[in-house]
Amino acid sequence: MSYLCVQLFGRERKTIEPMVLALHGPDLNAIRAVQHFISESPWSAADAVKQHQRMVAEALGDPLGVVMVDGSGFPKQGPYSAGVGYQYCGHLGKLANCQEGVFAVYATRHGYTFLDPRLYLPEPWFDADHQRLRERCGIPDKRAFQTEPALALTMVTDLHTAGVVPFRWVACDEHYGQNTAFLDGIAALGQWYFAEVPSNTHVWLRTPAVQPPGRGPLGRPRIHPRLARNAPVARELRAIAADLPHGAWKRYLIKEGSKGPLLAAFAFLRFRTVRHTLPGPRAWAVLRRSLSAPVELKFHLSNAPLACERRDLAQMSGWRWPVETAFEEAKGEAGMDQYETRSWLGWHHHMLHSFMAHFFLIR
Repeated sequence: MSYLCVQLFGRERKTIEPMVLALHGPDLNAIRAVQHFISESPWSAADAVKQHQRMVAEALGDPLGVVMVDGSGFPKQGPYSAGVGYQYCGHLGKLANCQEGVFAVYATRHGYTFLDPRLYLPEPWFDADHQRLRERCGIPDKRAFQTEPALALTMVTDLHTAGVVPFRWVACDEHYGQNTAFLDGIAALGQWYFAEVPSNTHVWLRTPAVQPPGRGPLGRPRIHPRLARNAPVARELRAIAADLPHGAWKRYLIKEGSKGPLLAAFAFLRFRTVRHTLPGPRAWAVLRRSLSAPVELKFHLSNAPLACERRDLAQMSGWRWPVETAFEEAKGEAGMDQYETRSWLGWHHHMLHSFMAHFFLIR
């Protein structure tokens, strides 16, 4: 409780020593006790996260809720923190020595807050040279390499399986949206994804013909299906957008912002996805174009059903602000990025307390 309280103090620096000094005075035993509690004490962060999720569901739960997955970097000095490496740091907007976390943020009409954290471990951390460092950081032996989209899918799957936090949508940026395994995994859960994707994403507006396995006119029999020889080539979304007539674009309200309503022009297309060069599931392409110069064009994919209102799809394109705002608030008000622990346990313990502090402020 002391750790959570001092995270909410209005102090500029929120690492353990200055926080404990502010609460208890110059008590070295208190400082060591809190350091042990965060970095080494074996209490289960996973169990505490489940309790946190139950409280979030009670306060903010909505069947139309949105789970947003996103990553955030934490710059570090030296090579000894769990999962640290020279990688892209979203906090700095460049490559840097940092830890990278993958987070699930929940948003409804009642508010928004964090649900779950996962520490990303770069692939080199699983080689023989890192064995002693893994042991030193207390990384579980059974932990295996997972990409960030794979970690995100695991979080969403756990939320879906637990059934505690109600949600319909899963939203993400193009880092996750361009990963077809992540999108197909969300669809397999029966959830609707709304994913930003790169402009060069390939799709078919019409389903191409496919030749099934079998004997061809020449050579060996085909053991896998393949596109028919006369099948059209899948096209990039940006090329499709450039060919759309003026009448295909309609204005929709995205949200009511602090400076008034936020509007954009949208075009909606039904298309066939590409999966390993073959036709995949049908889905929506939601193209969003800004109304002011310079013109900004964004591309989104969604597996929402055909009956989904286009107004709802347009408004989903504005559901990035809660995750960005949550990170700003948690780092600025609750010290999410101000920790000195290097251990696997310590990182997860600290993130849980940051979640609880943020949830307290939201409440």
